[in-house]
Amino acid sequence: MKHLRYSTRFDASPEVVWNTLFSLPTYRVWAGEFCEGSTFEGSWEEGTRMRFLGPGGSGIVSVIAENRPHRFLSIRHVGLLKEGVEVTDGEEAAAWVPAHENYTLSPAGSSTDLTVDLDVPGDFVEFMEDAWPRALARLKALCEAGPA
Repeated sequence: MKHLRYSTRFDASPEVVWNTLFSLPTYRVWAGEFCEGSTFEGSWEEGTRMRFLGPGGSGIVSVIAENRPHRFLSIRHVGLLKEGVEVTDGEEAAAWVPAHENYTLSPAGSSTDLTVDLDVPGDFVEFMEDAWPRALARLKALCEAGPA
């Protein structure tokens, strides 16, 4: 498992960045950099189960490990989704478990610093190194565009 970290400064409040990260309509836009058609099912409430899906029902099953609104969100991956079916056992699922994806938002004057820390299997590092900067650039554009 490899640990990756990405940081970006947004000319927006922590509330705007948080809401843009985790509201379904804007999540679909920035997460589309990983897989066009990305979505989620579930609630961001601490302790709840989430399903992060691409077209065809494949993706990852997770639990919200910690949620401190506008400050910190920790996602713990617990398995994979294969055509909509949860897979929590076996070699492929074990490569992702127990991986975390953490979002830390820190006020910086009138701006917000976002740091994303995540654990990924080694064979996904190159993909993430390509996709995360594009996703964060798209997220930054959404956050700084102002109200729709």
